[in-house]
Amino acid sequence: MGHVVIDVMLKPEILDPQGQAVNGALPRLGFEQFTDVRQGKRFVLTVDGEVTDEVLAAAREAAEKLLSNPVIEDVVSVRDSAHDEDPGR
Repeated sequence: MGHVVIDVMLKPEILDPQGQAVNGALPRLGFEQFTDVRQGKRFVLTVDGEVTDEVLAAAREAAEKLLSNPVIEDVVSVRDSAHDEDPGR
């Protein structure tokens, strides 16, 4: 069984209220080294067998057609999770 990990982020020009809220809270909790926060989404798709180039291409197409809103979001990463420690993270 293989896993494909897809990361979707808001476009840079789109206001990110959740990211701004976290960014405001970090210094109050003592985390002053961070200067910005952007919130996104991660999807983990499971496939029977190994993750091939064809599977990755299909996953990218699914991400662009279903998993993201192209008006406000970018698909920033579609990858085989074989090298990830925990694909569900």
